[in-house]
Amino acid sequence: MHASVLARFGHALSDPTRARVLLALRDAPGYPADLAELLGVSRQSLSNHLACLRGCGLVVTVPEGRRSRYELTDPKLAHALTDLLGVVLTVDPDHCASAAENGCC
Repeated sequence: MHASVLARFGHALSDPTRARVLLALRDAPGYPADLAELLGVSRQSLSNHLACLRGCGLVVTVPEGRRSRYELTDPKLAHALTDLLGVVLTVDPDHCASAAENGCC
């Protein structure tokens, strides 16, 4: 059971756009149109990524009238993302420095 949960988390992080969505939501909840603009992707593409992240159990929608706000399912996830990013930067800082120039890390 634990392995499948980690695999689901890994699947969510395996796509750079989904990873960027998670990092954006780590900082604050967001609305799809704002997230699409922030990440420089189409609304349709973002919608597909958000659906995947919902399916993985990592984000939830919070209805607000006619709009929906997205946020991480649990504040612990924000801490986990920060910790994971810190480990990756520690293990391979040169790779992440060059990747950051390309909009990754």
